[in-house]
Amino acid sequence: MEERVVIVLAFSIVLFIIALTLLAIAHRRNDGSAKAGLREARADFLHLLPRLAVGVIGAGFIARAMPQDIVTEWLGPNSGLGGVTMAALAGALTPGGPVVGFALGAAALKAGAGLPQVMAYVTGWSLYTINRVLVWEVPTMPVRFIVLRMLVSLPFPFLVAGVVAWLG
Repeated sequence: MEERVVIVLAFSIVLFIIALTLLAIAHRRNDGSAKAGLREARADFLHLLPRLAVGVIGAGFIARAMPQDIVTEWLGPNSGLGGVTMAALAGALTPGGPVVGFALGAAALKAGAGLPQVMAYVTGWSLYTINRVLVWEVPTMPVRFIVLRMLVSLPFPFLVAGVVAWLG
């Protein structure tokens, strides 16, 4: 079995065991929290399932639509610091939630992008998404806080890409 599949399977089993443990704890409390938790889990599952399906299917189509030669040239394993910088910037400019961000990252990998570059993209998307900054942070947080958060976060896509490249 491929190493990645084993890791995903092991992680899934651990999460399943944690969920069952929490369900058992809630059930032992005998206050209705187990039933309420299952109801909320079902609602979340039904809410997220169509989005995940669209994201996974969309990632396959996006990967086929991405011009492989351009992806490899700009974001490929040999694109270096320029590719990491471009990927982090693309992450910051990508609107939407995890279905969009992770689907584009997966599609870029399938189209020939390097793992450090994709990790920089996902990290940039997680930390800097301009859409989130404008819609959520600017209306609710002081500008000084936003600027400091962005400055402190700035090196992380590069650090993540460096660690990923170092690990091979």
